[in-house]
Amino acid sequence: QVQVVESGGGLVQAGGSLRLSCAASGNIFRINMMGWYRQAPGKQRELVATITTTGRTNYADSMQGRFTISRDNVKNTVSLHMNDLKPEDTASYYCMVKHTDISASVIDYWGQGTQVTVSS
Repeated sequence: QVQVVESGGGLVQAGGSLRLSCAASGNIFRINMMGWYRQAPGKQRELVATITTTGRTNYADSMQGRFTISRDNVKNTVSLHMNDLKPEDTASYYCMVKHTDISASVIDYWGQGTQVTVSS
């Protein structure tokens, strides 16, 4: 079992910045990918950004250029630096950890989410 915990959410004015952090712990064998997703009320959960162990990143078009994802493979953490925040960025942000266990089973683990609210 792998535990995933996010932090760093809060209230910020439009144009401001926030840094979200996520830490994975537990029975970690190999983490293939870590990423961030978000979900606003009444909407589906959507991709924000992902990053592989080698550092290859993938961003959703709406976040590209404003958000930056990074990770520390030693500490099993991932961060999301969000700049120029807009009201439409308001959502619960979830950390995802794609984990491969010792038997080569791949499982996605999710955190509880951290709320980001951007005021106009």
